[in-house]
Amino acid sequence: MHLFWTELQRWTAKRWWFALATAVSTYLLIALPTALIENPIFGREVPPTWWAGGALAVSSVLAGLVAATYVAGPDAAPRKREGRLGWAGGLVTFFAVGCPVCNKLVLVALGYTGAIQYFAPIQPYLAIGAIALLGWAFVARVRRESSCRIPSTPKVPVDA
Repeated sequence: MHLFWTELQRWTAKRWWFALATAVSTYLLIALPTALIENPIFGREVPPTWWAGGALAVSSVLAGLVAATYVAGPDAAPRKREGRLGWAGGLVTFFAVGCPVCNKLVLVALGYTGAIQYFAPIQPYLAIGAIALLGWAFVARVRRESSCRIPSTPKVPVDA
């Protein structure tokens, strides 16, 4: 765990600003269409739950932190891009905080009554799952940054 915090202390201001911008963007991109932020374009048939705003805030912060791990540090070597957990966490967050009867996919699959009776009760678990996915992705990506790091040394020509 100590290496995890040490790695975070090495982050540049560029990474932290990117994390903040991504967190705010994520919050707005989910809160506006799910009508957690009231707006004239989107509405809700069912009022938001008491936990939806907090779950979205935590998920947005984690999404920003995960996204910031893709911003290359000064001594970073190119790495394979792996973003499945982060994307999955963002998508699950959208379903977790959205209106159960405003979601067309849920309505087609379950109908209005099914959305209220079956989908709405699992939304808190979806929120927990989204936070867990994003948290897992963040910790895994930060840990991976410090694993097997080879110190940068100038290349010395080898005489043949």
